[in-house]
Amino acid sequence: MPESIAPNDPLILYGETFHSRLLLGTSRYPSPAILEAAVRRAQPAMVTASLRRQGSAAGNGFWQLLQSLGTKVLPNTAGCHSIEEAITTAQMAREVFATPWIKLEVIGDDYTLQPDTLKLVEAAERLIREGFKVLPYCTEDLVVCQRLVDAGCQAVMPWAAPIGTGRGAVNPHGLQLLRERLPVPMLVDAGLGLPSHACQVMEWGFDGVLLNTAVALATNPAAMAGAFADAVAAGRAARLAGAMQPQASAQPSTPVLGTPFWHHASGEQS
Repeated sequence: MPESIAPNDPLILYGETFHSRLLLGTSRYPSPAILEAAVRRAQPAMVTASLRRQGSAAGNGFWQLLQSLGTKVLPNTAGCHSIEEAITTAQMAREVFATPWIKLEVIGDDYTLQPDTLKLVEAAERLIREGFKVLPYCTEDLVVCQRLVDAGCQAVMPWAAPIGTGRGAVNPHGLQLLRERLPVPMLVDAGLGLPSHACQVMEWGFDGVLLNTAVALATNPAAMAGAFADAVAAGRAARLAGAMQPQASAQPSTPVLGTPFWHHASGEQS
């Protein structure tokens, strides 16, 4: 498997360097063994984990599995609908998982699972004051993302499409504008369904992606995890290489000046 990041091109979040630009969710896998195989194949920078899952009947086994993988855990506040609920969940997650990292989710709509952008900024600001390293799950709204940066977030995670839809970027212009305007690291979180989707947003200049459903519900999750890891690396490499600009008309790839002309009918050189 190719290296995800060149030594001189690390992903840096809150001053910490990561070996990969892929983050992987841990829910909805057919079995713990398949989850383990997917994580080991993808070698992600972090794996996300819900405090509510940790507190379930299978919590201890799940936590032991995460520890055995040796991958940094990013707790999330999945399912929280209020500022206080999100903050309390983050505080509990810091104790349970022994980390200041938190993926902040404040859900505003149960049907689309769209983030509540009105509450998200205040929740992020309060958590940052408490010393959390906040990665906020948000929409591609430029103003909201700017407010999150102003609140102290050193990275933001806009969605490509609603969670679990696998549709890819439904608002390419909005995502690309966001990438152009804000200087902080950005990871696309939610809505990617194919490795080509991940490659595309990396080509646009995003710094990483966070995936779950696209891998967990694949026919072969481990193989799909590897495909996404490779796609993320390829997209980043293409971004750094500098793509050609699209042209309005055909451009010859082979120079014709000084080459012989062949008659189409006879094949004789003139």
